Amino acid sequence: MQILLIGEFSRLHNSLKEGLQKLGHDVVLVGNGDLFKQFPSDIDLSIKTCNKPILLFIRKAIHKLTNFDIADLEVAYKFRKALKKLHHFDVVQLINEDALSIHPKLQIPLLKKLFTQNKKLFLLSCGDDFINISHYLKEKEAYSVLSPYLNNKALKKQFDYCLKYISPAYKKLHEFIYKHSCGVIASDMDYHIPLIGNSAYLGLIPNPINTDKIPFEPINVTDKIHIFHGINTLSQIKKGSHFFIEALEVIQKKYGNKVEIHTTYNLPYNQYIEVYNQAHIVLDQLYSFDQGYNALEAMAKGKVVFTGAEKEWLNYYNLAENTVAINALPDVKYIVEKLEWLIENPALIKDISKNARDFIEKEHHYILIAEKYLKIWGCTC
Repeated sequence: MQILLIGEFSRLHNSLKEGLQKLGHDVVLVGNGDLFKQFPSDIDLSIKTCNKPILLFIRKAIHKLTNFDIADLEVAYKFRKALKKLHHFDVVQLINEDALSIHPKLQIPLLKKLFTQNKKLFLLSCGDDFINISHYLKEKEAYSVLSPYLNNKALKKQFDYCLKYISPAYKKLHEFIYKHSCGVIASDMDYHIPLIGNSAYLGLIPNPINTDKIPFEPINVTDKIHIFHGINTLSQIKKGSHFFIEALEVIQKKYGNKVEIHTTYNLPYNQYIEVYNQAHIVLDQLYSFDQGYNALEAMAKGKVVFTGAEKEWLNYYNLAENTVAINALPDVKYIVEKLEWLIENPALIKDISKNARDFIEKEHHYILIAEKYLKIWGCTC
């Protein structure tokens, strides 16, 4: 098959591409690198011209006055140029409803052209979109990525990115994509739950992890326990980073002779990986029921990860609590207690580490996941 993957926010499409290629398929990935993460792609849409010093100043000024980012025009131009080569694919998959990360008024005409010159279109619910943000605003679950905003409306500005998906422009983009697609696939439980009962929903396919590129590193705690907290300042409120920061302050005071704490900010993907290679324990995120991509890659390496591991996830995969990952809650005392439990019982770190790798191999292996995508793509439309 000829497969076109549009967008990249985590490494999901890169790993899926690698799995599909192992199975003999031809794959082209279009992406913008996702800012500082610098994910690779075959066709690069990353912003370069508008990030040059003089234009960047103008770009910021225009955005402040009009709320329009002129860099969208650069991305749109690059994608329009690429469209000449993006035709006759058997499957096109969008990483998200905002796969090109540009304003819907620019994005819809480009996607319309893309859809007309290719065959099947599929959409991933991976990250914020109209359906899940609408669902989270109804507060049907115990918590969500919107919980900080729902608990404190003064944070609205920090949640503009999430809330844009329910604006008229992005609702129109959502409706346009749903109208032209064969259906939507969820990448984890946080996107699965809001889609239950939706007629376009095709099911959950877990994130693919290329375990061939992530060697398992058996944990053997001989000295201090290394704890890593990598912060992305653009999403730190959504991920509940301040709960981890406060908990680590308590741990540092109580167990300074037993732990080594590493906290970083906005590292490019490759540097991020290098730092957390040293860690035994990785603090990922709160407000989620399932693991995001960073957590899954850390688990593949054999890290003990504090992340989403709620009962819905445990039930879905038939797992016992705290055997594969530690469910992180927005509660400093709870996080401290779980960290203390591991620090006082280092043998548990070794056990959970092995279980985490086994889980990734069983449920997230990139070739297994690629086969699941191929099945859905082949059976739909």
